Amino acid sequence: MKPLILIVDDEAALVAMLRYNFEKEGYRVAEAGDGEQALLMLAEDPPDLVILDWMLPRVSGLEVCRQVKRGERTRDLPIIMLTARGEESDKIRGLDTGADDYVSKPFSVALLLARVRALLRRARPALGADVLRRGDVEVDLAAHRVKRSGRETRLGPTEYRLLCYFMAHPGRVFSREQLLDAVWGHDAYLEPRTVDVHIRRLRKALNLPEAGDIIRTVRSAGYSLAVE
Repeated sequence: MKPLILIVDDEAALVAMLRYNFEKEGYRVAEAGDGEQALLMLAEDPPDLVILDWMLPRVSGLEVCRQVKRGERTRDLPIIMLTARGEESDKIRGLDTGADDYVSKPFSVALLLARVRALLRRARPALGADVLRRGDVEVDLAAHRVKRSGRETRLGPTEYRLLCYFMAHPGRVFSREQLLDAVWGHDAYLEPRTVDVHIRRLRKALNLPEAGDIIRTVRSAGYSLAVE
């Protein structure tokens, strides 16, 4: 499962351009047009990285950054400040607030993509790896192969995407709605119970007689990956 990038900017043309380039590189993209919307989205389903404009309606980018870095679930979330404020004092202020990097407008998309890749590798090494390993489960992202305890198993496309998402976020509990958004996409109009069907298929394919269930059901909350 490719990383999710949240773009927070009120310039529609810039957001469209960034979405095009990030999706072309294989990333998933979410977008927010103001700081208030960004904070709501971050609370519901934190992405893997945020590209955050400094000057935003309702809540400033600086305040969004400050709140993200104070949150228990989001404090390690990489943030790139993207802004027209190019003075050194502004950069220092942004970095002191918790931003991990700073890019001034106008900017090179290639450079921004390189900085995104570098931050993702630092923050979550698994996201830059060709092979994800959790416990006795191994996913070869290049070959689309899955093994458990050394045995190869076949998964359907949806089950494969589900497993990759769990593997990239070990231990975190996701609601059915969050999994629908992440795995099927925000534009998919499906019943939340659809997730249960594919979880059952994933369990059937991966669970072995000598090994336990790797998908943990959390009552009234959702599902998580149970492997250490």
